[in-house]
Amino acid sequence: MVYLNGNFIAKNQCRISVMDRGFLFGDGIYEVVSVYQGKIFSLNEHLQRLQKSLDSVKIANPHTQKQWLEICNKLLSYAPKGDYSIYFQITRGVGAERKHDFETLTPTVYLQLSKLVLKGKKLLSQGFSAITQEDIRWHRCDIKSTSLLANTLYAQNAKENQVEEVILQRNNIITEGATSNVFILKNNILQTHPTDNNILAGITRDLTLKSADACSLEINESTFNRDDLMSADEVWISSSTREIMPINKIDSQAINNGKIGKYWNCVYDHYQQLKND
Repeated sequence: MVYLNGNFIAKNQCRISVMDRGFLFGDGIYEVVSVYQGKIFSLNEHLQRLQKSLDSVKIANPHTQKQWLEICNKLLSYAPKGDYSIYFQITRGVGAERKHDFETLTPTVYLQLSKLVLKGKKLLSQGFSAITQEDIRWHRCDIKSTSLLANTLYAQNAKENQVEEVILQRNNIITEGATSNVFILKNNILQTHPTDNNILAGITRDLTLKSADACSLEINESTFNRDDLMSADEVWISSSTREIMPINKIDSQAINNGKIGKYWNCVYDHYQQLKND
């Protein structure tokens, strides 16, 4: 079952107009929220970011926070208890004709559940690989827009190169991953790109910083370059579906001789505690 514009229906019965601006222009925003054994994780934080994205593109929020929660719970009631991700998509809506400017329209609202299969600490502890590429995206990466052509191309590059992620750099500054935030650890200092329009500040990013603080790491939200990345003691990426993942090889070069550092273990364990609080 999925949710579409007030109705809970089978996915194969969904119908959206070809005049929907999400279809024509990618004119919409999205969110992804994790659910652990029936418990929706950090929903308020995700809804706050959703509101920020909607405000940035001048789409009215179609629901109150209470209504969003009711929709999510109803959607979850159709599925067996387990781990899921809830995908939210809100487009500007259906216009009378295809044109770039817009009037006030009724937003199209779509939610679906996907099974969330987490890798677990044993598998994560083996470490994962990444490659670096130039960041060619637009300059409002802080908006969680459905216009994700560049990101899909990066994801395909990762697949073709048999790596987990593409780490992006703009003017030799590491911004983020194609679908994640990036952290480096050097001399017990955890560093990540500051929150600005060049990155999408993830909810998991914030929880990673909270967990790092609990592990007595010094936190430095400032820019760093590719040399810093390659010489780091530890490199991590974070996202709702990956949680906190160690990267031990970038562009075929081992990070920290391919070893997973001790601080990742502490931060990962503390993050798991946050999920259960």
